[in-house]
Amino acid sequence: MIDSIIQTHKQHFDAAIAHLHEELSTLRTGRANAGLLGTVMVESYGANVPLQQVASVTVSDAKTLTISPWDKSQLQAIEKGIMAANLGLTPSNDGVVIRINLPPMTEDRRKEMVKLVNQIGEHTRIQIRQVREDIVKAMKRDKEEGHSTDDELARGQKKLQEIVDGFNDQIKSIIADKEKEIMTV
Repeated sequence: MIDSIIQTHKQHFDAAIAHLHEELSTLRTGRANAGLLGTVMVESYGANVPLQQVASVTVSDAKTLTISPWDKSQLQAIEKGIMAANLGLTPSNDGVVIRINLPPMTEDRRKEMVKLVNQIGEHTRIQIRQVREDIVKAMKRDKEEGHSTDDELARGQKKLQEIVDGFNDQIKSIIADKEKEIMTV
């Protein structure tokens, strides 16, 4: 029964890691990345929609993003949406596509980004701990209801801690890789 409680909640651990990847993909590193524009909303025909729904975003080279709208009349709205997103990026519109040249990051900006990466990593660790606490509560409730013994509870908690340690190691590795990517000039 304890194993089934752990299995039931394991998806929450996986979701925390997926969220970490998603958050980190929107951060700027030394290279151009289409994920940088993931938060940009564009007013299209009276509704605010994500940029990806009105245009394709491609990486032209290591320092340039190219945005090709499906409807050329949307160029101004896309440009306005990028400016409104307050990403510190300046779009240039040539009438056909929008190009964004990413300026090189300063050392101070890189250090700020590393701090932000560590904050995001800590939030993920907190999510993992919260899931662990939920599982422990469920296991204790299961024991109180007479479905498991003290030994099963102890084994379950030990197994759970091993799983949590594995996810924390995974988070540590992901954060270290992202820090390395940011600090590489």
